[in-house]
Amino acid sequence: MRDRWRAIPMTIGAVCLTSVFQIVQNTSWGFQPVQDLGSVKAADPLALALVRTPLSLFVPALDLPVWGALAQILLVFGIAEICIGWWRTLLIGYVATLAGTTYARIGLALGPEHPLGLPVSDRIVNDTGPSAAVVGLAIYVCWRYRAYLTGALVILAMIGEVLVKDNLAGKEHLAAITAVMAVCVLRARWGPVRSRVAVGPHPPP
Repeated sequence: MRDRWRAIPMTIGAVCLTSVFQIVQNTSWGFQPVQDLGSVKAADPLALALVRTPLSLFVPALDLPVWGALAQILLVFGIAEICIGWWRTLLIGYVATLAGTTYARIGLALGPEHPLGLPVSDRIVNDTGPSAAVVGLAIYVCWRYRAYLTGALVILAMIGEVLVKDNLAGKEHLAAITAVMAVCVLRARWGPVRSRVAVGPHPPP
């Protein structure tokens, strides 16, 4: 069992970091420091949002149970780390999260009348948590290992989320999917040869 946990050190570190942030932000003294480190809002200056975005993945959303975030990280980050390595996992997760953060600003500029727009009230929504990264990683791993049906189900689930509950988080998930699919297209066309052919489990040496 110990060897299994050693296979996903980055994921275990991410779970621990998220747990620490959750504990600290629920104390009387720790809420504001956690917000200063990892809280992102569309109303924030862009430079500040970009600095905070990497840590925002590991700051649990205030309106959701923390066990959900921990389960998402352990399951999806863990599978991704095993399949594509820790640094690609962090990179794809960051790309997906950054896409969501960027979309929030575009959506506000479009306004609530536009199908892809957002209401002004979303300017101050606390935009943290791993969900966009989790969705993006799920899509990337499904593409990498040609699990197209599973990837399609993830996309349909996120579309259904927006249709049922049209909020910032749901639309950010679609933005994350779009960004990661763009990465997949780029890698398929110009990436290493092994990214342009069928990918399956590596044979034992």
